[in-house]
Amino acid sequence: MKVAAIQMVSATAPEVNCLAAESLIQQAAEQGAQCIVLPEYWPLMGKRDTDKLTIAEPFGDGPLQQWMSEKARQHRIWLVGGTIPLVSPDDGKVFNSTLVYGPDGAVQARYDKIHLFGFQKEQESYEESRTITAGTQPVSFSAGDLRIGLSICYDVRFPELYRAMGACDLLLVPAAFTYTTGQAHWEILLRTRAVENQCYVLACGQGGLHENGRRTWGHSMLIDPWGKIIDVLPEGEGIVSGILDTALIADIRASLPALNHRKLR
Repeated sequence: MKVAAIQMVSATAPEVNCLAAESLIQQAAEQGAQCIVLPEYWPLMGKRDTDKLTIAEPFGDGPLQQWMSEKARQHRIWLVGGTIPLVSPDDGKVFNSTLVYGPDGAVQARYDKIHLFGFQKEQESYEESRTITAGTQPVSFSAGDLRIGLSICYDVRFPELYRAMGACDLLLVPAAFTYTTGQAHWEILLRTRAVENQCYVLACGQGGLHENGRRTWGHSMLIDPWGKIIDVLPEGEGIVSGILDTALIADIRASLPALNHRKLR
């Protein structure tokens, strides 16, 4: 299967972001991608943390969900919708959710971000728990013969999440990593997750200076099970892609059966 990550520099208007995503999805599909991933917060990088509440949708209904369903069906692809805000039972909060649509346009999986980012250094401050309700369940799904695990951004720092998914062929990490933490840890964390799980990792980031003044790290990349970077896009809008080789996964797991050597569960 050929997979692709759509790197964006999302703006403060959902309609602008939908147009940008639509163009890049079409390009990736025309290049043969069968599974296409959007970044975290792709429809909106608001001026305030609370802006996401204004576009929150109930699960199963809303213009963003309809848009993703239509794009998946139009291009006959697996579309992993980065994250959108879904209505939460907690007043003043939302779930930060990844929705997966199959080639028929139907929802195949939903994952609510479990680990919520918090960071404070000098004038840079983030606290997702103020506006986001944490999810509780690891999620993976099947696309053809592939088993694909879902995670979001800050989740990449927590290896136990990926162990809880079981053996996957591909791990997805839509993200909006900050420039500060990204330049220090992004590549290290992603390559480690690939090596320790002996599978592909496709990380799909926001990548640049946004209207709201936030700067994201970008560097969307596809990494193979040996930790080799197959493709990467440092900054700006664009596409990262590659073909998954399941024979390579099997060969690495056979020659170095580390997953079978685990003692602590």
